[in-house]
Amino acid sequence: MPKTTTDRTPNSTTRRTLTAAARAAAKRAERGHRDEQSESSVTDRPLAGRTVLIDAPKNGWQDPPEPSPDAFEEDDAPKAPGTPRRRRLLTALLGVLLVAGLVAIAVLGWQYRDARHTETARTEALAAARKAAPVVLSYDYRRLDKDFAAARTHLTGDFRDEYGKTTKTVVGPTAQKYRGVVKATVAAPASGGAPAASVVSASPDKVVVLLFVNQVTESTQVSGARVDLNRVRMTMTQTESGWRVSAVDAL
Repeated sequence: MPKTTTDRTPNSTTRRTLTAAARAAAKRAERGHRDEQSESSVTDRPLAGRTVLIDAPKNGWQDPPEPSPDAFEEDDAPKAPGTPRRRRLLTALLGVLLVAGLVAIAVLGWQYRDARHTETARTEALAAARKAAPVVLSYDYRRLDKDFAAARTHLTGDFRDEYGKTTKTVVGPTAQKYRGVVKATVAAPASGGAPAASVVSASPDKVVVLLFVNQVTESTQVSGARVDLNRVRMTMTQTESGWRVSAVDAL
């Protein structure tokens, strides 16, 4: 039997197999190198237009800690309705309203008191004027001093002084010369009502009265008696002695 020897030289089939395996390994190595370069270039690019996923922490997500009260400024806190500033404002407002109320009460009280005093003045001054007019506007040459003195008791102020000068220098001498007698009365209705007198204006210390006065004059200058129907405006002023005549005007 012939001796068999082992041929250590690879045959053609084996060489083709080894060549294919080498080529495949080279391609895999080249493809792996290209993938590493591609991943490297992608990693170096900006993240614009890409969705980045962040892994959750190992201990899981936790809520942020609650802020402490000291973290807020006192001025930034909302003001409660009972803050000292609002209380001061309300107190000031109430003070203003109280003062306004007191002033209004005082004014109303003054007006009421003034109205009462004025009404009283109207009544008293009108009565005083009716009483004074016949005395002031009358005289008799036979008793001039007495009549003029009586008239002055109803007068006051500058008018009293003026009356004294006029009666002494004009009225007295004329009445003596012509024996003049003048009698004045406040006109009254035929039915016997109140004398014709009314208040024109009034205040607590001054009243103007309008009177209708009849004067009957006798003298050597006229035959018989002459009757004059006059309207007289008397200004009455309040004095310490009561209501007195401070002016007389014939209308």
